[in-house]
Order: sequence, then C-alpha cells, then structure tokens
Amino acid sequence: MSTPIENNEKEQAYWSYVKRQFKKNKRALFSFYIVCFLAFIALFADVLANEKPLYCSYKGNTYFPVFREYGVMMGFAKWPPDLRNIDWLNTKFDAVVRAPIPYSPTTLDPFNSGFVSPFGKQDVTSTRWRHWLGTENIGRDILASLIHGTRIALTVGLVSMSIATIIGILLGALAGFFGDNRIKISRASVIMLLIGLFFAYFYGFSARSFTMSEAFSLSLLKGFLQFSFSILIFIAVLGGFYLLGFVLKIIPFFKTKVAIPLDIIVQRLTEIFLSIPRLFLILAIVAIAKPGIFLVMAVIGFTSWTGISSFIRAELLKVRNLEFIEAAEALGYSRWRILFKHAIPNALSPVLIAVAFGIASAILVESFLSFIGLGIPAEVLTWGKLLALSRGGKSQLWVAIFPGLAIFLTVTVFNLIGEGLTDALDPRQKK
Repeated sequence: MSTPIENNEKEQAYWSYVKRQFKKNKRALFSFYIVCFLAFIALFADVLANEKPLYCSYKGNTYFPVFREYGVMMGFAKWPPDLRNIDWLNTKFDAVVRAPIPYSPTTLDPFNSGFVSPFGKQDVTSTRWRHWLGTENIGRDILASLIHGTRIALTVGLVSMSIATIIGILLGALAGFFGDNRIKISRASVIMLLIGLFFAYFYGFSARSFTMSEAFSLSLLKGFLQFSFSILIFIAVLGGFYLLGFVLKIIPFFKTKVAIPLDIIVQRLTEIFLSIPRLFLILAIVAIAKPGIFLVMAVIGFTSWTGISSFIRAELLKVRNLEFIEAAEALGYSRWRILFKHAIPNALSPVLIAVAFGIASAILVESFLSFIGLGIPAEVLTWGKLLALSRGGKSQLWVAIFPGLAIFLTVTVFNLIGEGLTDALDPRQKK
C-alpha cells in the first residue's frame, strides 16, 4: 500500500513528465510565450502608454507622475498643487521622460479626431507624437487603447476563471469526496447555517454592493480589497451562526446528526445552471446592474464553474478509493486534511485544461459585452468597444482590424495551451 509520502514523490515525477511533454508541443510552447508577452504588456501598460511622464522636473521639483498615480489610487499619496490641473501633453517641463506611447486611452487629441488613419497625414508636431495605429472618432489613440485593453482582457479572463475555479473545485471536491453519506452534522448546525447564509450574503455583499462598486470604479486594487473584506464578513457571519448552533444542541432533537447529501445537492445545482442559457443569463444580469469591470468578472466567474466542478468530482470519485487515501486514513489524518492536502492535488489535471479554455471563453464574452455596450463603463475602451466603433463604414477598417487581431490571437493562444495541456496530461501520449 502506498503511503502519502510515496504518493507525493510519484506526483512530483508525474508533473515533471507533464512539463517535458508540454515542451514537446511547439505550438503550445510558443503560445505560452505569447501569453507571457501579453502579460508583460498588461502589467506595464501604464509605463508603455501614458500621457503622464515617467519622470519630469517642474518648477524646481522632481516628480514621477506615473508611479505617483498608483499611490493616489490606493490612497497613500496626493497630487501636489502644481500637478493637480496640469495639461500633461502641452506643459513645458524643465526635463521630462515620457512613455513610448505618449497617450493614455482617455487622451483626446482634437487635432486628429474623426478616425485618422495610421497611414494618412496627421496633425502632429513631430514623429514622436504620431498615432501609429490611428485614432477613433473623438481622437483617442488606438495603440494606447489596445495596450490598456490587454490589461482588461487578461484581468477579466484570469479573475473570472479564478472565481469559477474556486467555486468549481470546492463544490466538485465536496461532492466527489464526501458523496451523499460521508459527512454528517447536527440538525442545529444545519438550521443555523441555512439561516446564516441569508444574513452572511446580506451583510457581506448586498449591504456593501455600493461600496464595492465605488472601489472598483477607482481602481482594481481597491475593488479587490473591498471584495476580500466582503468575503471575510461572509465567513465571519456564517461562522457566528454555526457557533450559535451549539446552543441548540442542548435539545436532543437538534443534537442528532444527519447525513448531508452533498453530491445530490451539487449535481442538482449544476443541472440548474446548465439548463439556463449562459449568454442570456449574463446579458440579463449586466443589463439591469450598474456597469463595471467587477460585475463582468463576477458574472462570468459565477456562471463558468459547472465544467470544473464536474471534472474534479469525477476525478475524486476515482481518487478517494486509491491506496494512498486509505493509507492516510489509516494514519489517522482528518478527512479535511486528506481532501485538501492529498486528494485535490491529485485531481487537478483536468481542471488546468478547463481553465485554459475558460480564459479564452471569458475574453470572448467580455469582448462581446463590450461590443454591444453592456457591462463595461462607457468611458473604458476595450477591444470589443474598439470593434464597435468601426461599424460606421469601410473608411475606418483599421479600428476593427487591430482589436480583432488582438482578440483572435489571445483566444487562439489560450486554446492552443489548452490543447497542449490535454496532450501533456494524457498518459497515452507517453512514448
């Protein structure tokens, strides 16, 4: 019988084999490098395209406006009086170092508005200020919008699938590992948890919805901090009601333990979500809610967990009967330790594939919502919104070509990575 330690060694050898197999797939490996490049663009978008200088000397003082802006967004710093209402593009600084693209996605160039072509004549003082991919109808730079749109696309894809992965792994693991009769809790705990769910959701999310929306409108970091705080409130309220259940246990009826049919509950919940057309559900929610990037990420995440849940449930139905799980139980490990430390890590292979394809799907959904003008605030330019701006006629094809290629490239490379993982994680591919 294999021990948990021996199984961990086998698992490390298995992932080393997966890594080698993945590297043999040249298309998948090249796609991974492209994703790394896109991640670099998304991470350093403010440094690559910004109307604010990276460094400037003004009235005898030295400033780093791009980096100071991070402190302002997080509430750690304030703009000095000299820079509060400054015209970043036309002010003459004593010394200045600008971003490679000296425009932000919100910068309006009145002298080059009305869909100026990247190959046509532009009203600029020098080549340094040229719009290399042209402008859209009100003079916003296409290249700057593409660069910052990369951040939005990858953020929506990664965050939404992170939400879906957490929900899917948690529900699928509980259903697959515990089944319908392997976990029992007192009737008092069941009653108090059901009551606590309502109050936990109300105080954690419903009562703080405006605060979270405002935080996300200021910056993603503030939004995630507020969202994390809401999760903590949700857990704390739910935990408080669970503790109140111990009071009811003085009554014998409430002290009796009952089996929780987790597998049936999760399966029925999955069927409910699968029975509702996903796109129509997303459209219905974003159409009636306040526009925001967090809303798009949350809606996509909360509607994309079903596949991941089914995958990990199927894997755990197999894993829970293997020898190393029996060895861990014989050693006296708790079921929760076995689940999170031994069972789930050995059931993540199909989840990685589902996440790779899911990110591509999330980017497509976000682009579609932006294209039809739902979900994302009107002032935020995304790849989908750039596509929508090109619907005026054939004279501004470049506005459609560049974001269209960006969407096509990003979705394709994530799909190729998913295919590469499928081959690498398949033992039948081993030679």
